[in-house]
Amino acid sequence: MKNRLGTILGVILAVVIAWFIVDVGFRLMWMLWKLVVVAVVAVVVWLVLQALSRRRS
Repeated sequence: MKNRLGTILGVILAVVIAWFIVDVGFRLMWMLWKLVVVAVVAVVVWLVLQALSRRRS
């Protein structure tokens, strides 16, 4: 009975640790994706501002 309880607790602990690792991984991927999107939008805005300033000059 003691061995079986240890196995069940081990499985529960493994699931909790895996859940935490996957959660952290997805948060990091989401943050990187947002940074990429922000960089692309910033470049587009910069190009539009450059084009507008050339027209006025």
